[in-house]
Amino acid sequence: MGPLKSHFWKDFDWTLLAAALLLSTISLIEIHSATIAQPENFFLRQLAWVAVGVVFLFIVSAIDYHLIAEHIPWLYILAIGALLYTLALGHRVSGSKSWVALGRVQFQPSELIKMVAVVALARYLSELRSSRYMTFIQIAKACVIVLVPMGLVALQPDLGTALTYLPVIAVGLFVRGVRPVVLVSLVLGFVLVLPVSWLVLKPYQKERIMTFLDPERDPLGKGYQVTQSKIAIGSGGLVGKGLFHGSQNRLGFLPTRHTDFIFSVIGEELGFAGVLLTLGLLTFIIFRSIYNAQTARDNLGLFISLGVVGIFFFHLIENVGMVIGFMPTTGIPLPFLSYGGSSVLMAFTAIGLVMSVRRCRYVN
Repeated sequence: MGPLKSHFWKDFDWTLLAAALLLSTISLIEIHSATIAQPENFFLRQLAWVAVGVVFLFIVSAIDYHLIAEHIPWLYILAIGALLYTLALGHRVSGSKSWVALGRVQFQPSELIKMVAVVALARYLSELRSSRYMTFIQIAKACVIVLVPMGLVALQPDLGTALTYLPVIAVGLFVRGVRPVVLVSLVLGFVLVLPVSWLVLKPYQKERIMTFLDPERDPLGKGYQVTQSKIAIGSGGLVGKGLFHGSQNRLGFLPTRHTDFIFSVIGEELGFAGVLLTLGLLTFIIFRSIYNAQTARDNLGLFISLGVVGIFFFHLIENVGMVIGFMPTTGIPLPFLSYGGSSVLMAFTAIGLVMSVRRCRYVN
């Protein structure tokens, strides 16, 4: 047992953990700043979730990812069951029935189920017969694996979270290999479906898109949050206004500042230096995960790591783009930074999977 423990700690990716913990520390400080005037203690809640997330990370990283993949069919069935339960009996928050109560704790199953989708797709792609390109049937099966949970999340309706499943299938198909004509067909099909999707969007979702296209359309209503976010980030300057001194933050001009718009608080209070540090740490996590994918023992580890990379990258681009007005407001959190237990557990579990791939790379 001694050599096994020694081997585990030797191959443990401490730099990846350090980056995640540093981001979490920034998150805790800024969440405290953003919610100091509120009666609920969001700081302690987030601290508890980070502690649980670290435990999840160590547990997942200690398990051989092949064992996780071996049992993924059962986990996938349980995940679908959880999403169906959420649709039927979940709690509705901000118009979406996407939350489940576990005692006094509210939890969003769709966040952790992303990791189930990552491993399920990775197992399928890694077991395909060796050939340069996937067949149409193989592509269809791969899409179904991800689109089933994604569709159930979209029905809640939680379009923002549902969209975060798309990078899993996009990265998987791209890495596994599809014929150029098929790739072009998929892209064209997606573009053609976009106008049709307008017919099924909820009124508030349509309004978000219209506000994104024309920010001055409703500056004191739907466009208010993005406008205040850009003011907050722009007023931060080089080194920011200082911790707990952000006017947009402390005076309450910026709504949902501790969740989806936490990046705006960082920009205002820590300035360009804080933004650069935050983006640098997130970029480091992404590139470190890519490195671990490149050194993976097999294709299963490769697909798992790159699936995690796809999710992190999409969250980063969408959230940061959203707070500076370059992307529509979707409610997608920033990994390790936005307040929310479900998001924190997903992020640390994802890092745990990447570490499991790294830890097992030299195992015979």
